[in-house]
Amino acid sequence: MLIDFKDEDFESKIKSEDVSVIQFSAAWCGPCKTLKPIMDKLADEYKDKAGFYYADIEDGGINTGSAAGVRGVPTVIIYKKGVEVDRKVGGVPESNMKEFLEKNI
Repeated sequence: MLIDFKDEDFESKIKSEDVSVIQFSAAWCGPCKTLKPIMDKLADEYKDKAGFYYADIEDGGINTGSAAGVRGVPTVIIYKKGVEVDRKVGGVPESNMKEFLEKNI
């Protein structure tokens, strides 16, 4: 299950976790709504390997999304100790997202 992300979580959680995965989304975004259940499932599957977060770029994750240069949603960014290692932009099937996670975590 994805954890709701707020900007202050970047300092307190993302920078201290070995691996963090953040799905940047928006309430009005159709592909984001499609991706969320996939990410929820993968969060459960990979819970021992990474922290999984859901950040609304117009709400709690506005500053972090802006700082990361998120220009389109959904964008999934993988961080290691707060440093971006890779990102995937757009709604993708579960198999593509799983491949992306396998490569990076």
